[in-house]
Amino acid sequence: MALSRLLDARRGPAQLVLVRHGESCGNLADAAARESGAERLDLAARDADVELSETGRRQADAVAQWLQEHESLRPEVVISSPYRRAAETAERALKGLDLEIIFDERLRERDLGAFDGLTGAGIRAEFPGEAERREKLGKFYYKPPSGESWCDVVFRIRTLFADLRETSDGATVWMFTHQAVITSFRYVLEGLSEQELMEIDATSRLGNASMTRYCRGANGFELLSFGDTEAVDAADVSTTHEDPKHKDDRDESGA
Repeated sequence: MALSRLLDARRGPAQLVLVRHGESCGNLADAAARESGAERLDLAARDADVELSETGRRQADAVAQWLQEHESLRPEVVISSPYRRAAETAERALKGLDLEIIFDERLRERDLGAFDGLTGAGIRAEFPGEAERREKLGKFYYKPPSGESWCDVVFRIRTLFADLRETSDGATVWMFTHQAVITSFRYVLEGLSEQELMEIDATSRLGNASMTRYCRGANGFELLSFGDTEAVDAADVSTTHEDPKHKDDRDESGA
């Protein structure tokens, strides 16, 4: 891992800012389903088409205002997940800046496959045998039926970052993406272990429209902030996030 960090330090973005999308209608539907004890979210749109809530749009606008006041962090390269909630966050956050947004599928949210749209209760009801399989494999390597493991997301990030090292050396790069992707970036850039990554996921409260920042130094990428909601807080907009204890329930097998 030390070698990979050293190689990364030789080339790549000078600054990297990872922005989680603003609050989405999917976040609201998930909270409502959990509160009512429903097995499935009341959400007709496919995951890629879920849009921002009104609060989410205000959160994205707060990032735009924050950028106006922090010129040293203004992006030179912008890459976004093509999923609507991330793309809309990017478009609103960069309003007024003459910047092209590059959409890259490697930044999309982790695919939950057959579990998509189900709460933990729904997963337990429809896939009672998956808990044992997940327990055996562990959360990092476990793949829901027709979905992706965390390991699959990490592989996507490694290939994307390899491209960045070739095309965006020395640049300030902003990426608009999703919770699992941002957490997985820490695994790749910081050389974390499987256990360390899973501990971060289990305990973190990664707010909507939060910013995770890295700078490149002689020894690799240094984490400056993780899940910073400074922009949202400064605009007096509601800070929203998922309770860590709920992520594990919905995310994989409900075990």
